[in-house]
Amino acid sequence: MITWKEDFSVGVKEIDEQHRQLFTIAGRAYELLRNDLQTDKYDGIIEILEELKEYAIYHFKFEEDYMASINYGKFLSHKVLHDDFIEKVGGIDMRQLDDNQGQYLMGILEFVVKWIEGHILGQDKKYAGLE
Repeated sequence: MITWKEDFSVGVKEIDEQHRQLFTIAGRAYELLRNDLQTDKYDGIIEILEELKEYAIYHFKFEEDYMASINYGKFLSHKVLHDDFIEKVGGIDMRQLDDNQGQYLMGILEFVVKWIEGHILGQDKKYAGLE
């Protein structure tokens, strides 16, 4: 699934720790998906998605404050990507969870994992080392 690798480090301790936490949340979602003993995962999925959204908001605010403090030139376009992610996670159709929890959660996880990896490696690395 998704695991932290040093390649993801942006060299800012607090941000790297927050990125690790995003990986942890995604990993918990994956473990829930794989748990065959729990047939109804709805409440767990809702809890993890809410945690992901709240933590992403916290992390993005911290990261945006950091980028502003170093006068990062692409701050506004980077913030738009953050806002789009929050909108996407906030717009998840919970009714679809009732129909096919496993498949729907896997689709959400694939989106989150690809986004986190792509965002860190493709966007966050750009402000790394600009202090």
